[in-house]
Amino acid sequence: MLQRTLVILAITGTSLFLCHGARAADQDRTQEQTQAQEQVFGSQLMTPQERAEYRDRLRTAKTQEERDRIRAEHHLQMLERAKERGVSLPDKPPTRGQGMGPGGGMGGGGMGGGRNR
Repeated sequence: MLQRTLVILAITGTSLFLCHGARAADQDRTQEQTQAQEQVFGSQLMTPQERAEYRDRLRTAKTQEERDRIRAEHHLQMLERAKERGVSLPDKPPTRGQGMGPGGGMGGGGMGGGRNR
């Protein structure tokens, strides 16, 4: 009887652990999708299908110049769409790699802030 109870407890504990891990992975995936969506200029004016098509065009572009042209065209389209809808967007898209604001994200002095070196 004790052995059976221990097996049931082990299975229950493992199941709870796996469920928590799956939920955390789903949350991470949702956060990544949100961040990717925010990085597309004018994404709030686009449908999910339009965002996917735009990303596909960028992904399949053969050269950096082609990607830059696609981005420039997209920027103009989004400015026109914003004007039609009475929404304001920045005149210039964010410079590549600077979507996180000053400092560009994580980095800096590392652990300990330079103390005791």
